[in-house]
Order: sequence, then structure tokens, then C-alpha cells
Amino acid sequence: MSTLSPLHEVHSKLGASFTDFAGWSMPLRYGSELAEHKAVREAAGLFDLSHMGEIELTGPEAARALDYALVGKLSAVKPGRARYTMICDVDGGVLDDLVVYRIGEDHYMVVANASNAAVVFAELKARAEGFTVEVTDRSTDCALIAVQGPVSAEIIGAVCDADLPSLPYYGSVPTRIAGHDVLLARTGYTGEDGFEVYAEAPHAPEVWETLTAAGEGKGLLPAGLACRDTLRLEAGMPLYGNELTADMTPFDAGLGRVVKFDKAADFVGRSALERRRDAGDAVEQVLVGLIAEGRRAARHGYPVLNGDEQVGTVTSGALSPTLGHPIAMAYVPPALTEPDTRLAVDIRGKAMPVSVVKLPFYKRAE
Repeated sequence: MSTLSPLHEVHSKLGASFTDFAGWSMPLRYGSELAEHKAVREAAGLFDLSHMGEIELTGPEAARALDYALVGKLSAVKPGRARYTMICDVDGGVLDDLVVYRIGEDHYMVVANASNAAVVFAELKARAEGFTVEVTDRSTDCALIAVQGPVSAEIIGAVCDADLPSLPYYGSVPTRIAGHDVLLARTGYTGEDGFEVYAEAPHAPEVWETLTAAGEGKGLLPAGLACRDTLRLEAGMPLYGNELTADMTPFDAGLGRVVKFDKAADFVGRSALERRRDAGDAVEQVLVGLIAEGRRAARHGYPVLNGDEQVGTVTSGALSPTLGHPIAMAYVPPALTEPDTRLAVDIRGKAMPVSVVKLPFYKRAE
């Protein structure tokens, strides 16, 4: 039995098509996923992300506990700011990629992917032993609603009194929407400016309806998981289970910058990650972007070819609604990572020519 979002009835009334995602019944699309994708790029999309996991750490040693548990230096994050980071195992393998908000001096919220929320909570509980900190799973108590796109600030600004011009990317502030206390964050997973609203689950329908009303006449559309995936792919953002797995380190995914070795204390996976860092390019695979002509898109798991030899594997792929041609991310040997390198992808027995490009595929105009 799938877990229902606190917004399930709202989605049903909107005619959403549902899919099971990590044990949650979530909207895949409401009508045309292409229209939803376009709305986010040109106006705004309204997403229900309540399947994500929210884990709170409170107490005088919350910062120290997170510095030990995660690869980032969370003690250096100021209250009201957030940090993208990862939790790794002792061998350096990525267990999940995370966004961590420092809400107060001794109060953090860790946001985990739905498929890994239980694992992250268990690991944080175990790694917090010996520290003066309380670890609480608030995933089912918390709803998460996102407004993403060029007019998202206009929509959010109409429903709360937060000082949006001074709210930086990866900043957060407590405010009120629809008469309810929420945490408003300037974060997202689409490549556009946008906001994420953390609210108590019972208040989610009112918050959603208030945002919907504010978006009338501004091009706002409800948007499902299907277009969220094409949006993040265009933006070159990794998805756990595709670009990130427990079999690879942050360095393998080109995200070694999130590992902070300047922390005063040890952290889980440090020795393995130091070895991987010091190995430099002496590794087998590197993540790259691939572009192709035509309409046939490579998909997760498709072989990447150099001549007749398989040299890599596609991790994510789709026909890009914004760019109008197929795009994909794939792991290939370091020698094949230069832009304009010509390769091919085996699509059901036919070799489709592709070219290597730097990520991301799409970057919004500042």
C-alpha cells in the first residue's frame, strides 16, 4: 500500500495520473508533461514533493554530529542558509545526496530522497551516538511544496511577507502562508529560480490552494514527477539511483567539491575519499553529457559505444523539451570526456551517434 501525500485529494480533483515512487503515490502528470515542463521554463510550476524525507537534528552538538556523519562542513553553515552535501559509507560510496538547512544555531533539517529516507535516518541516528543531539524523523509530519520558474518570486511574494530580494539561493526564512507557519527556502531541482515551502502536513492543502490562486493569470501549472525529471536532466542535476549510487564516490560523479577535508574532526568515509581524491584521473569512469540528433532518446542503462566496443553506460536520458533534441548523461572513460568527442549509444540494437558536451545542457539567463 503506497503512502498518500497530504495533497492526494487535491491532485485527484486536478485529474492527476499517479505513479508509485519510493512507496509513495505521487502525481506523474496532470495533463501534458511537455506543457508542465514549458511552464516551469517560461512561467512557473507547482510541485508536490511531500515524498521527500525530513530529518531534524537539535541540540548543542548538532553541528558536530553532522560534521562527523556527512561529507560536508555543516558547522560552517550559518543559520538561515542551506548546503548541498552527501552521506557516504565507510568505503566512500554515496548513500544519498542531501540538502541540509541550518534553521537555528542548534537546529538543522536534513532533506533526503524518498527512496533513501529510512536509510539516512537510521545512519544519522547511529552516527549521532555519543553527541548531545536528538535526531527526529519528521517525514510524514511535513509537506513540501515547490514553486519553480521565472515568475515564482512574484507568486511567492504575493502570499507572504518574506523579504525575497534579500533571500539568497540556498537561503531559508520562516514566514507564514495561508495563515500557517512555514519554512520558505530558495532552493529547487529544475535549473530555474524557485522556492520550496515546508509546511505541517495538515496545512498543505490550504498552502497549495493559496499558491494556486496567486499563480492565476501568471502561467502557473501544477507539475508532476515526469517533467521534474526532464527539468533536472536539462540542468545536469544528478538523481540518486542513476548518476549516484553506493558503488561510486562523490568524485566519480564530478561532485568531489562537496567533500570538505578541512573539518577539525574525522568523518565517516574520510580515508576512502582521500584515496579517491588523490587518485585524480586514474579512475575508470567520468560523468559527461551526450547530445544527439533526431527524436530517439537514450535511456537509463543503455550501452555507450566507441566503435564496436562498449565503453560506458547511460545513467539518464530523454528528449529535451527545451532544446528539441535527445540528451543524456553517461559514465565514460576519462580519455573520452573531451567536448565534441564522437561516440554512439546502442538503442535497441541500433547505434545512434552522439557527441560529448559539458554539463549542464541548460542554464537559465541570470
